[in-house]
Amino acid sequence: MRDVFVAGIGETPMGRYPERGLHAMIEEAGSQAIRESGIDPARIGAAYIGNFAGQALTGQAHLGPLMAETLGIADVPALRVEGACASGGLALFQAVQAIRHGIHDVVLVGGVEKMTHQTTAVVTGALTSAMDVEFEAQSGLTFPGIFAMVANRYFHEHRNVRREMAQVAVQSHDNAALNPHAQLRKRIDVDKVLSAPAIADPFGLYDCSLVTDGAAFMVLTADSLISAPATRRVRITGSGHGGDSLTLHGRQSQTSFRATRQAAAAAYGQAGRSAGDIDLTEVHDCFTITQIINTEDLGFFAAGRGGDAVAEGRTARGGDKPINTSGGLKAKGHPVGATGISQAIEIVTQLRGDAGERQVVKADVGLTHNLGGTAGTCVVNIFEGE
Repeated sequence: MRDVFVAGIGETPMGRYPERGLHAMIEEAGSQAIRESGIDPARIGAAYIGNFAGQALTGQAHLGPLMAETLGIADVPALRVEGACASGGLALFQAVQAIRHGIHDVVLVGGVEKMTHQTTAVVTGALTSAMDVEFEAQSGLTFPGIFAMVANRYFHEHRNVRREMAQVAVQSHDNAALNPHAQLRKRIDVDKVLSAPAIADPFGLYDCSLVTDGAAFMVLTADSLISAPATRRVRITGSGHGGDSLTLHGRQSQTSFRATRQAAAAAYGQAGRSAGDIDLTEVHDCFTITQIINTEDLGFFAAGRGGDAVAEGRTARGGDKPINTSGGLKAKGHPVGATGISQAIEIVTQLRGDAGERQVVKADVGLTHNLGGTAGTCVVNIFEGE
């Protein structure tokens, strides 16, 4: 199988853009990625775009050709990929496979979501379509509610990590304050998290990820000789896709996500790496408890010890396992269909040594972890700087 290289990246700042449509965000991020790659757009063989709720929130479907036409490559086969919050990660997975197996030499992959122009009720309704509507959503469950159940079960099986969850939020905000593309560049402290308005016990306002507009794109290539303005070439060495039941009640465990373990095992195996080789990670922190569980499932810490690692500063930017140096979904933002690509852009930026004030000291091997729904879908990608 062939090597896959990142030739160009581009993204919009994450935020609230009621005046901007899908076309404008795609044009900004996609054009930036193509320009940075230095590749003639005529060489792009295919394009994939992650998007979860375009129809529900904007009325727009068939986003593959919309993306291609917007970026001036209308004759390229283009496809929208949907997997709830893992839509971007799945689009990246498809792009990697297309190059790795020799189907295409150059692929454009991205993600986009426009959400903030809608009411909270409309956005909540769209998001709950990523759970089992008949057995979960119609009973009144929302994602804050269902992950709150996960948190309480974690407390029961291990210990109460409410304070450590608050520290997760504080670390994410500290990182986002140094990221010019982050939506919420505001530092907070543990007391502010613990005293915030309640959302779903034990979550308060600052335990939950953001509603975000944004787009993110990458150009991938099999040709390692294509020059890019980066100080280092970045290669994708592992890409795994895992799955689990759609419902929470269908799980073997509510405090460990089988889809993550599957995707991580595949990605580690392809890359010839283990959890100990990873220098930094962007994980899917839709809620603060989720970051803790994800770091355990990825093999960084033992079950029940992810909270200890946060309290000890190991997951902070200066720790031995930096998590979400971008600010994560919690503070950089969660533009659902674009999230998996935005995570990858942070890792590429760090591996290139271009992260400015938030640059970690050792950034040679990075990992992205993107979940869909109640962890029914997961994509893990491993990136290495050369």
